[in-house]
Amino acid sequence: MTTMLYQGHGSYRFTLDDGTVIYVDPFAGDGYDLPADLILVTHEHFDHTQVRKMPHAAGCEIIRAADLHPTPYVYHTLLSHGVQVTGVQACNRNHPIDECVGMIIEMDGFVFYASGDTSMTEDMRSGRLALLPIDYAAFCGDGVYNMDIDEASECARMVGARHNIPVHLVPVSNPFSKKVFSREIAERFQAPGRIILEPGQTLELEHA
Repeated sequence: MTTMLYQGHGSYRFTLDDGTVIYVDPFAGDGYDLPADLILVTHEHFDHTQVRKMPHAAGCEIIRAADLHPTPYVYHTLLSHGVQVTGVQACNRNHPIDECVGMIIEMDGFVFYASGDTSMTEDMRSGRLALLPIDYAAFCGDGVYNMDIDEASECARMVGARHNIPVHLVPVSNPFSKKVFSREIAERFQAPGRIILEPGQTLELEHA
């Protein structure tokens, strides 16, 4: 069983069939009790980089934006703990394209797209992401530091994942912010196979 725990804001955790634990953009909420085998950081803002919130298993690896996107026109694919991670475009006026990535995460036979902090990108507009067999996608939509929820809905339709999850729905300006989710904004997200997760909820990923 492959599960996703939504911790809040842009933070979530995957637990794979073999017990491998992956954290994405750790910052918000609870659920940092399991030792990390792999930590993914889409960019270096404080609300995505709290990599010491959880214990680290022996051999834990951290993959950051710079590892996947070392130069302006180069995006890499890396393999860690049987998980394949590919960098794709993520950018807007608050997030320079040379400092941020989205991530295509391939694990347990699933393809998951983590948008990171972004607005609409050329990878979305061109149909490049739509060519990928994406099972689940998480899109930001706070409307201040990132695209708003209407643009996120449009991006989700462009990408064409089977299921789409709204995340990062509240602008966070300091490390002590307590509000990390908005049900109202989540309900405005209109995309195929929409799944709304509230902080602390777990989703069992399902194959088509």
